Amino acid sequence: QVQLVESGGGLVQAGGSLRLTCAASGRTISSYTMGWFRQAPGKEREFVAAISKNGANTYYEDSVKGRFTISRDNAKNTMYLQMNSLKPEDTAWYYCAADPRVVIFRTAKPWGSWGQGTQVTVSS
Repeated sequence: QVQLVESGGGLVQAGGSLRLTCAASGRTISSYTMGWFRQAPGKEREFVAAISKNGANTYYEDSVKGRFTISRDNAKNTMYLQMNSLKPEDTAWYYCAADPRVVIFRTAKPWGSWGQGTQVTVSS
């Protein structure tokens, strides 16, 4: 099973940017569909974005379209989430996920592997 570690979270003002990184080990991520989820206090974990195994296809939750960009570098075994024009409602713990299946799951439960998360706080 692949191990995932997120980094890059922090405190940023509204309108600012952050770049999250998900570093994988144990397995090559080229065999995995990858995704980002987030969870705010008192809320369920929600889908943010996902990317196909070769990076050719990307998928976004409507509220982040045009502001967030998911990407991957299979040679570096790493996935990224570039977050621009951040809003206070983007405040949450952000988690990367991996699954060996081709299907993009927009719910958290089917994903096979998870990182521990990185906290993003956007101040108004």
